[in-house]
Amino acid sequence: MTPKDVKVSKAKGRPMLTWVGKKPLARVRAYPAQAIERFDATAGQALPLQEAGWSDWPKDLPKGGLLYHGDNKDVLAHLLANGFRGKVKLIYIDPPFDSGADYVRKVQLRGVKGTVKIDGEDYTLGEQVQYSDIWANDNYLQFMYERLLILKELLAEDGSVFLHCDERQGHRIRCILDEVFGAEHFKNEVVWYYSNKYGANSQTFDVFHNSIYWYGKSSKVQFNPVRVPVKEKRLQPVRQWNKELNKNEWLRDESGNYLYQESSTKDLGDVWEVPVINPMALERTDYPTQKPEALLRWVVGCASAPGDLVLDCFVGSGTTAVVAQQLGRRWIGCDINKGAIQTTAKRIQELMQSQAVDAAPSPQGDLIGTADPSPKPSQLSFATYRVNDYDLQIQHNEAVELACQHLGVTRTRTDSFFEGTQGGRLVKIVPFNHPLTPLDLEAVRNELKARPTEERDVMVVCLGWQHDARAWVETYNRNRPVNKLHVVELRTDRKLGGIIKHEPLTAQVSAKRTGKGANAQLVVEVQDVVSPTIMQRLNLEQGVFRAQITDWRAVVDCILIDTQYDGQVFNVALADVPERKQDLVNGRYELPAPPAGSTVAVKIIDMLGEELVVNLTV
Repeated sequence: MTPKDVKVSKAKGRPMLTWVGKKPLARVRAYPAQAIERFDATAGQALPLQEAGWSDWPKDLPKGGLLYHGDNKDVLAHLLANGFRGKVKLIYIDPPFDSGADYVRKVQLRGVKGTVKIDGEDYTLGEQVQYSDIWANDNYLQFMYERLLILKELLAEDGSVFLHCDERQGHRIRCILDEVFGAEHFKNEVVWYYSNKYGANSQTFDVFHNSIYWYGKSSKVQFNPVRVPVKEKRLQPVRQWNKELNKNEWLRDESGNYLYQESSTKDLGDVWEVPVINPMALERTDYPTQKPEALLRWVVGCASAPGDLVLDCFVGSGTTAVVAQQLGRRWIGCDINKGAIQTTAKRIQELMQSQAVDAAPSPQGDLIGTADPSPKPSQLSFATYRVNDYDLQIQHNEAVELACQHLGVTRTRTDSFFEGTQGGRLVKIVPFNHPLTPLDLEAVRNELKARPTEERDVMVVCLGWQHDARAWVETYNRNRPVNKLHVVELRTDRKLGGIIKHEPLTAQVSAKRTGKGANAQLVVEVQDVVSPTIMQRLNLEQGVFRAQITDWRAVVDCILIDTQYDGQVFNVALADVPERKQDLVNGRYELPAPPAGSTVAVKIIDMLGEELVVNLTV
């Protein structure tokens, strides 16, 4: 399947914000998607599901949740080209805030204290960079502008978009939303107030809120009022909808006096008081910027109905998809970050497995009625896709952070081109998904030309380099007193190399058949897992101390098994995802035996997100 161009409508709203490099998005290139994993919690059972409008669902896609890994601009273009134009009822996005910081998640090994020994010290893998929120301001605005233009095309006529942001770019984002969706379609600015966050002891007032801007595709949007409890019961005037006048009216008695009734609830307003996630909460994933499920329940509940389609193209920790699944909505999520895809997939797998158990008929029936039953799920399966051949094996930000630590680079958050400085030199890290080329070097030279007063040399960090790049550097440095280029190839440099000498995850796994006929079972056993990356990072963090991991399960985040792997799409027949951080994977599994000669695939994901698939024939 070849890429194709998709039309995108012009923004017609006023006023219009201007920035350097602003370009309308008349067309966008749509790339094919490759299915890489499928999960089905029904185990072949016909379980009751929410009625949903699957009739116009794209024929080439399974009827279930969709999780895409790739640049969201590519993913949104793919959705436009494949039948989702005008089909999405609700979009919630929590994009980067242009905060000038790296967002990290805390990474620890699994198991109780003492599983990992470093001369008696407690051990943590420290922080893993998930994404860098460092932008040149104009680039950030163009980034958001393009994605909002495409999102509008995907939105249904009665659909809504909720955009989550903070005080740094909120005023500019509001202008872009007015331009793309029209100021007349602005509905609310919701203030998320979190009173349980600690102050920063800064020289200004501490910030205890974010903003969520709500816009409609048109003047007609779905809105379901939300009732919230009040601390004390109180008398409230009675309202009733007048169909003829198309508005709410206060009811009066025969004498013209307002009618009142005692109420323990009230309509939710535009200030939502929801605590940030407690460090001990079960829903906490340690993913940066994770939002509380309670916050998303109000968003999803007020602007969509069971069976509707919800989209989050900055899915992060997966909270939007989780809440949509809980509330009986269909959902699509995507993210460029591999850690986000893995975190979301784990949460959805756990949730769907729980929902499948609840949906299965009980032998004794429902003995105790549920006062407020949750909506049935719209699906109990989901598929993961990759768009534009995005490399699932490389976490670029993680590699950059490790390289900076190894090389002693001081990060510069305000420089949009150079990553930092080291020993009086500027540092430029070339993306690790390709070797150093003359084009990369030209970009460095052009940047230096734009800085005529800059006299420092430049350390260029790369992973491999083309032969013609060596000649380019030699020619460039000849007779140059300032701005010389010093190339560090991270695998081979005699003095500074060795950090990206990647040794892949390895494992000892066995699979065998037991029993015969209908009673035949497949027994899969993982005997050992070794993660050189974790050991390397551990030793880098701890310096002179050496680590001893006494139980291999401490380095494993989860294990997935496909009993009939076709070599292309991983269909999850079993998912071992420990619920708590101190819990370990089982390591030994029994499943119904597949036909003789089948390929059994065992996918092992370590605590840093590295994946290994072991194929065994049984």
